[in-house]
Amino acid sequence: MDLQASTAISASGLRAQNARMKVIAENIANADSTINAAGTGPYQRKMIAFRAAVDKASGAASVKVDRVGGDKVTPYRMAFEPGHPLADAQGLVKYPNVDIAIESADMREATRAYEANLMAIDTARQMMSRSLDLLR
Repeated sequence: MDLQASTAISASGLRAQNARMKVIAENIANADSTINAAGTGPYQRKMIAFRAAVDKASGAASVKVDRVGGDKVTPYRMAFEPGHPLADAQGLVKYPNVDIAIESADMREATRAYEANLMAIDTARQMMSRSLDLLR
């Protein structure tokens, strides 16, 4: 594999982690939203899935965003707030299924992966530069 292909692979990783960080930021921003955009209930945590793709021309693998979907497994948080306008008959209010601690850990992981891809691109660039210097 040549250095340009490795740079392309790392660039696809940068795009994927950037998309992941945007989804995490949206989850954190809506952690206390009791009404979603459709007005049908609380915000539902979003999750991102990736898939591997292969460039037929170069044979290099890359990562792409496969889909962004709602987390249907994690239950909504319920809080006893009888005075809240959205409280049910038992005084419970349904809050999003977003856990700030999990989102923060995911954000740190995505940031580290982003930084690792940046370092790989920088290393490939330095190797290309040194190769050109040796050929002079």
